[in-house]
Amino acid sequence: MKPKICMGLMSGTSVDGIDVVIAEFRLVKGFIKHKLLLFRKYDFPSMIRKRIFDAMNDSLPSTKNICQLNFELAYLYAKAVIKTLKESGLGKNKIFVVGSHGQTIYHIPQGTRENGKKLVASTLQIGDGSVIAEITGIPTVSDFRTRDIAVGGHGAPLVPFADFHLLTHHKKNRILQNIGGVANVTFLKANGKISDIIAFDNGPGNMIIDYATFYFTNGKQNLDRNGELAGKGKVNNAILSELLKHPYYKTKPPKTTGREMFGKQYTEKIIKQYVVRDLSRKKGYSKKDFCDFIATITALTAITIIDSYKNFIMNKYLIDEVLLTGGGAYNPTLVKMIKNELQDMDVKTLEDIGFNSDGKEALSFALLAYATMLNVPNNVPSATGAKKPVVLGKISY
Repeated sequence: MKPKICMGLMSGTSVDGIDVVIAEFRLVKGFIKHKLLLFRKYDFPSMIRKRIFDAMNDSLPSTKNICQLNFELAYLYAKAVIKTLKESGLGKNKIFVVGSHGQTIYHIPQGTRENGKKLVASTLQIGDGSVIAEITGIPTVSDFRTRDIAVGGHGAPLVPFADFHLLTHHKKNRILQNIGGVANVTFLKANGKISDIIAFDNGPGNMIIDYATFYFTNGKQNLDRNGELAGKGKVNNAILSELLKHPYYKTKPPKTTGREMFGKQYTEKIIKQYVVRDLSRKKGYSKKDFCDFIATITALTAITIIDSYKNFIMNKYLIDEVLLTGGGAYNPTLVKMIKNELQDMDVKTLEDIGFNSDGKEALSFALLAYATMLNVPNNVPSATGAKKPVVLGKISY
């Protein structure tokens, strides 16, 4: 097939902005080959970011806010597309499709229970594709997760389909470890098939670390930049052992998680349980106190990642290579903790193998949209638990 130029949009659980890629794709003997042409990132306005977090918060329900954000985010996505296109020098008529993940507001996977009752599996990503298509004049694929849930899947993870096409190695068993707000893993068997993929959410990636940093710095920092705070602290093994008892970590894949389980409410709960209560005899906590706590929750991310390999991948396969991506891959303290636990393995970033990790998730959704437009099934049932392969997404021409 002739190459097609596509665009991808991603705003993830960290809610730090909009990633935009322009890439060229071509289907060759069943594999989708790619060439990255341009990557750009645009920050969210601070008020929009706050309203997104409010929309995710069970204690701050607002139908009006979600309704408006659905369109306001679409306007921002469309603006990002137009700005990136202008910079690239490409006209809209050169773009085959835009793939937009949207902003996840709530996600209820299969099997979720609340107060003893089983909830209907459902998911909500906002930033309407029809609005993006109308403003940009480019066909847009959006709302990828719902079709997978409709056939009994978790609606996540979705990037393993792209991982398979982008990074399968002919000789090495590879783990791709993304550490965004949530940590998620894709295992790619050497020269394997899509059905060989093992993929799931390990647990919280940066989201607990980010919110704890925001909490302890009174909003002055949104993240532990370069792992500096964790690097100054000492892991409290007693607290770590308690945190590791969360049932999610022992749950067998397929499984997914998000802010509903490990977001602001969970983080505030464990801060009050393990930090504020312990300091009730003091007037307040010192910088050392909160550095120790951030070191501890950074270790939680590292250990839950490693334990998930041991429990759900290494019991079946040898791992030749671990490739780190996402914001957590640039947290030296977190990476050091992971490497210390995987001393017998080759742990690298995507850049170490010559792959540009900037915008990898946006690139993944450009690839997913390309497959949708070709009517190629693009979920991975072995990862999501879906009953069958299906074509994901809603097309807005």
